[in-house]
Amino acid sequence: MNTIALELVPTDTEDGLAAAVAEGRKVAERTREFGLTGRIRHVMIPGMIAEDDDRPVEMKPKLDTLDFWQAVRPELDGVHGLCTQVTAFHDKQQLTERLQELRGAGMDGIAFVGVPRTMADGDGPGVAPTDALSQFQDVVPHRGVILIPTREAEDQRFAFKCDRGATYGMTQLLFSDSIVGFLREFAHRTEHRPEILLSFGFVPSAESRVGLINWLIQDRGNDLVAREQEFVADLAVTSFQKRKRQLVELYQRVIDGVHDLGFPLSVHLEAPYGYSKPAFETFAEMLEYWAPDRPNAKG
Repeated sequence: MNTIALELVPTDTEDGLAAAVAEGRKVAERTREFGLTGRIRHVMIPGMIAEDDDRPVEMKPKLDTLDFWQAVRPELDGVHGLCTQVTAFHDKQQLTERLQELRGAGMDGIAFVGVPRTMADGDGPGVAPTDALSQFQDVVPHRGVILIPTREAEDQRFAFKCDRGATYGMTQLLFSDSIVGFLREFAHRTEHRPEILLSFGFVPSAESRVGLINWLIQDRGNDLVAREQEFVADLAVTSFQKRKRQLVELYQRVIDGVHDLGFPLSVHLEAPYGYSKPAFETFAEMLEYWAPDRPNAKG
């Protein structure tokens, strides 16, 4: 896909479609303001489901992925869609119909994801994500999975998913350069070269009060993640200029480390607290260093 994708979380159901349209317009205005019009080729819409009760921001019912996409798409001229789809709650017939609807609505890529953290792998009456990768190759050309480079035995897990038919991996938010060592080892051990969507997120000062990003990347007992959480916590209490500089430097380290490993690369941008001007300013500076639409130029 070689794309720059911007994550858009569906708005709350109680706010209706008008809130979704307003979100699309806001993103369009920000892209124009920071010179990114025509460069962001996809929005990535996660299929939201309820998770742990300890989530620091209340999880209200969200618009369905399709409804949200159809509301924001007219505001984002020429932008295509990516999404995540939980498979474990649909049988094969239901999932087939769902995926055909998503593809028909302009979703270029669909990442199959598992059950929330409140459930164990394999739970749910429907299709397991790894089975969906092999069963729907004729329906979905770009079949994605979530890649968490700090997770134990992730190399084996990712290789198995590639064996089953995954064509891309979308990383969890990256707050260290662990992905560099992970992909270097993965390239050494396997022949798989799926596309990698490298996910980078903006950290606002509100993180020091709310802790949403800390919650999103948590993995209890994992020292690598603990260090990432410390990095996020330190960022949240610094000035915007210092925060931006450190996030851009992280981006540069990751790009420099993975650029020549043989994996097609895309960039996935997230602002878990909303698309503020500082978030877009930071993303624009990252993309000035390197971007998939300008692969041979480094700032």
